[in-house]
Amino acid sequence: MNATTATRSKGVTVVGILALVWNLIGVAMCWMQLNMTPEQLAQLTAQQREVYEATPQWLNIVYAVAVAAGVLGAIGLLMRRRWAATLFLISLLAVLVQMIAAYLLTPAWSAYGPVGLVMPVIVVVIALLLWRYANKAAARGALR
Repeated sequence: MNATTATRSKGVTVVGILALVWNLIGVAMCWMQLNMTPEQLAQLTAQQREVYEATPQWLNIVYAVAVAAGVLGAIGLLMRRRWAATLFLISLLAVLVQMIAAYLLTPAWSAYGPVGLVMPVIVVVIALLLWRYANKAAARGALR
């Protein structure tokens, strides 16, 4: 193993760990959203509660698919497997569906306004970067 290969290997490990942590945070957020108690729901603002109540169940499933595929993609990256790129693509597509549908099907825009787009944009960009990184790692032979 030469120095360049070792550096790339460490890079894949670092990105894989960061991707895993990021997506596990997503799993925790999804779990909290799907298991919100009436007491927790009561603590939301009226507008946040409207968004929560207007969210269709299938959109929650898409959310779960996005984070599950992201976790599996990160694990695949850590295992140096080419299928990591496919799972990151599934995660990216699910994130796009989730974010677009949330703003089209719920009163999210009136509840959060333009500032509410910051986190969704960050999530989409990270999902896109992880997919691209995995594809590039596969192309250069870092994934098998």
